[in-house]
Amino acid sequence: VQLQASGGGLVQPGGSLRLSCAASGFTLDDYAIGWFRQAPGKEREGVICISNAVGVGSTYYDDSVKGRFTISRDNAKNTVYLQMNSLKPEDTAVYYCNALSGLKQIWGQGTLVTVSS
Repeated sequence: VQLQASGGGLVQPGGSLRLSCAASGFTLDDYAIGWFRQAPGKEREGVICISNAVGVGSTYYDDSVKGRFTISRDNAKNTVYLQMNSLKPEDTAVYYCNALSGLKQIWGQGTLVTVSS
């Protein structure tokens, strides 16, 4: 049972990145999926999440990313994506994906996103 996050990198302000969160050993659609981030010297915070199939894929956004970030699922690939547009320097952080179903919680390793000119 594992989550693998990828897609981080260095991007200029105003640019875009797409992060991927691939699951192995379990079906991602059975879980609510969230993306969290942790900036240097700060606590980890929730950014965006999508409910499981029972929740009809409802999405929830932190105000800081509304209109810029989008979360989506590809059930055939057992993967969730985080599309990040109009990136700002304050989006710089290590991004983590998380799968939650009842009391079961799985964290992926982080992927670093750096927004800088």
